[in-house]
Amino acid sequence: MQTPVFEEYEPAGDCGCAGCVQQRRAAALGLPVGEGGHPAAHGARRALVLATAAGVVLGGGGAGGAVAAPATGPGHAPARTGADHDPPGPQGGAGPLHGRPSRPVLALTAPTLRAVTRAEIINRAKGWVTAKVPYSMEKYWSDGYRQDCSGFVSMAWNLAGNEWTGSLAQFGTRLTRDELEPGDMLLFHNPANPSNGSHVTIFGGWTDYTHTSYTAYEQSRPHTREQATPYAYWNNSSRYVAYRYKGLSAGSGGAPSSTTYPGARSFGPGANNKHVTRLGQLLSERGGAHYYKQGPGPRWGESDRGATAAFQRAQGWRGKEADGLPGPGTWGLLVGGQGRDIPKAGGAGTPAPAAGAFPGAGYFRPGQSNVYVEKLGKQLVKKGFGKHYGSGPGPRWTESDRRNVEAFQRAQGRRGAAADGYPGPQTWKRLFA
Repeated sequence: MQTPVFEEYEPAGDCGCAGCVQQRRAAALGLPVGEGGHPAAHGARRALVLATAAGVVLGGGGAGGAVAAPATGPGHAPARTGADHDPPGPQGGAGPLHGRPSRPVLALTAPTLRAVTRAEIINRAKGWVTAKVPYSMEKYWSDGYRQDCSGFVSMAWNLAGNEWTGSLAQFGTRLTRDELEPGDMLLFHNPANPSNGSHVTIFGGWTDYTHTSYTAYEQSRPHTREQATPYAYWNNSSRYVAYRYKGLSAGSGGAPSSTTYPGARSFGPGANNKHVTRLGQLLSERGGAHYYKQGPGPRWGESDRGATAAFQRAQGWRGKEADGLPGPGTWGLLVGGQGRDIPKAGGAGTPAPAAGAFPGAGYFRPGQSNVYVEKLGKQLVKKGFGKHYGSGPGPRWTESDRRNVEAFQRAQGRRGAAADGYPGPQTWKRLFA
């Protein structure tokens, strides 16, 4: 009997058929573990080759000794199909920021945990949503995180490196459905075949009282998105597991603290708790005291809604973003002392900073929306550094702002961390000189 020859087809880089596209996507699974491949995939690949060889030998090369895969055409890889909301599948292996390591990353010690609040997690996630970061298993965004679903959660949780669905669980504490709060993650890892449905999302809060749908922040094709999603996901719903980041600051496992967003259920008609009082106190400090006739209290009222809406409008938000109900973004700005104050009754509000006065780095970060961002953008355009704006500039900080600032910094001869796209006092001074 002639010795069988095992040959793999290498799909053409310019072929657009479904089979070759799928084959190129799956090619990441064939990478060495040290270059980001999945250990489970290599085991499955080895087993498949051995089983095929055994089938040929034992079957004598007959028709019953092997199963032929369907093909889309001569010389093309077989295609696979899926639903509209299929998770994006495989990711690169665990590794550092900005690229694959040269050798396997081994978890020899406990994972490094960086402190992060719930508000920060949601704001980091929204930063990618605003920038519409394209989905990719191989590319890395300007912040160093891989542009796939697990890289997105690694970024939102402020992890020290890029993880994958097989390693993210070690950074979290398992939760029940009723314990979910904004900033937690919903994870489905398929250890038998990581490329078959594995996916992870950031939980952004329930969409209504039935708790059958939630706001999901996720990295999926074609780019990062925020949308109402059936609990726990469109596909493989029963296999998703909830986790809370172990490094969550200000009380990671118990009741939310005054700096951690307590959840949407703490606010709105019928709410009566300490978080409503805290909200009123924060709003009063930011110029909303005239909305309260008797001072902030624990029972939610029209004063709370009006003051919250005024604060949201002061950030340049409109529509549903200024509905008077505090979300993680509103809460984060209030407890962090960031954002624009509520205008005085009948007045024009806090004046814009003087040309030479840098307002502070906190105003120029993903999720921020204020008058200083818009002022910065207009000055960049005036100086000839506005080519990355598709529209605007506007009050919400976007990746376009960061790239334009970076271009300005590089024009001043700066490199590396000094040209990261985030304005500091010196950048501000030179820009407005």
